[in-house]
Amino acid sequence: MRSVALAIATCCGVGYAPVAPGTFGSLAGLALWFVLPASLFVQAAVIVLTFAVGAWASGVAERHFGATDPGPAVVDEVMGMLVTMFMNPVGWVSVGSGFLLFRLFDIVKPYPANRLERLPRGVGVMADDLMAAVYANVALRGILALGNWVIG
Repeated sequence: MRSVALAIATCCGVGYAPVAPGTFGSLAGLALWFVLPASLFVQAAVIVLTFAVGAWASGVAERHFGATDPGPAVVDEVMGMLVTMFMNPVGWVSVGSGFLLFRLFDIVKPYPANRLERLPRGVGVMADDLMAAVYANVALRGILALGNWVIG
């Protein structure tokens, strides 16, 4: 089961990218988001499933790599991009902005994201990115609304 957990945590090896594995994990999350049906129910179910399975897999990865939130574990970034884009419009501006916003909030980890990463085992790995993604989702909505207000 450890090899399955590591495959999930590293997103089938994406997390082994020699530079910026979190960025590559976020791109993998975007790829998954693009292939998901536009159904809000399906997207919400995939987010919940990714969080639950990702928490388990990340806990195994932490023990395997001997580190808290190890770099190769990028399933949290995959879930983060799904949450960032959840119920947001599809388009290059929204996708690009969502990607940049999530990476920003994931790196900066504003409160309470910085506290959530202290949760035990793999839950902390997933929870801080979940909070960063919520920030990114709300910020993206604000930016898109402001753009529509200015243009329209």
